[in-house]
Amino acid sequence: MTVDWTAFTPWTALAGGLMIGVAVSALWLLMGRIAGISGILGGVLAPQSGDLGWRLAFLAGLLVSPWLYFLAAGPAPLEVNASTPVLIVAGLLVGYGTRLGSGCTSGHGVCGLSRLSPRSLVATLLFMGAGFLTVYVTRHLLGGA
Repeated sequence: MTVDWTAFTPWTALAGGLMIGVAVSALWLLMGRIAGISGILGGVLAPQSGDLGWRLAFLAGLLVSPWLYFLAAGPAPLEVNASTPVLIVAGLLVGYGTRLGSGCTSGHGVCGLSRLSPRSLVATLLFMGAGFLTVYVTRHLLGGA
């Protein structure tokens, strides 16, 4: 494996990580809520009294942010090496895994690990392991790119 040093962007990656950390911390400290996207979206689909506003604001921020980036920096390079059916199946599998694991990668990997949650540690190890295994099988055993 080699690193494409022309595409290596440590400063933007650090800035993005800091922004995620500040947002997650603010939501936890100010609202007592975990910034897991599946839980936030689930709460919009089945809202409780007085709980809908912050969820919609959070989701709106997720939808508006790429457009703000585009206005500030121009289009980000994007390359998708999968067909539409593969992307649909992958999305359904991720959704199923999110339900099965009682949370998504952001809820377990970012928020759960920072709270030292044993359940989140197990979930993160499982979804990272499944990702590693999938890449290994598709690239090395099946000969994909």
